[in-house]
Amino acid sequence: MEINKEEIKQAGFPFLLMIVGAAMSVLFIVIFSELAEEMLENEINAIDDAIIQRINLIENATLDQIMIFVTELGSVWFLSLCTLAAIIALWVKAKDKLGILFLLIAIGGGGALTKLLKQLFGRGRPSINPEIDAIGYSFPSGHSMGSLIFYGLIAYFIVRSARKPFTKWMTTIVAGFLVVCIGFTRIYLGAHFPSDVLAGHLAGTIWLLITILALEWIKWERANQIKVTRVFKRIINRY
Repeated sequence: MEINKEEIKQAGFPFLLMIVGAAMSVLFIVIFSELAEEMLENEINAIDDAIIQRINLIENATLDQIMIFVTELGSVWFLSLCTLAAIIALWVKAKDKLGILFLLIAIGGGGALTKLLKQLFGRGRPSINPEIDAIGYSFPSGHSMGSLIFYGLIAYFIVRSARKPFTKWMTTIVAGFLVVCIGFTRIYLGAHFPSDVLAGHLAGTIWLLITILALEWIKWERANQIKVTRVFKRIINRY
């Protein structure tokens, strides 16, 4: 079949985007694997303990209440309500069925992946406290992973919208700040080791990247009526 040079030119950018995204995902997977290996071999315990001891120095009653409030912003019940609100917003404002589908895939898949990883590594928590949702296994942090996926995806939707640049920048900054703060609360409240939080952020980033890349790929192909994989398959078959 004849190769259309214009198709190749148009397909080049999304193909490059996928390569870069895949490379970043692989990089984060390698980092996560190294962290998990060090955790299993107890090589990171000293660093975890040192960070926890430093954080314990700032504990006080007022800060306790603030941390309990902030940690709920990454809880399953709160993110579930926010997901429902986001679905309604995507439907009412944009009738974005594809966005809704990938939001559900991101949140649902992220939750399933968190449970799978927790069962796989089976690390015990620093302390058990059902009041702050600190039960079950510890590695990686579900709050850290879930909040990064949700708030990261919401920031993505805002950035991809027609809103003003200031709104896009502020949304991204606030989302990043929230993710970091939620992760910190899990260490402060004794629900997780610092390495659990880092692992949650890494795993969340990997899943978020995969979700966004898949969504961008489908949207691009729909908008341009060009199947990127088909174009490059023609090139491979020719040579």
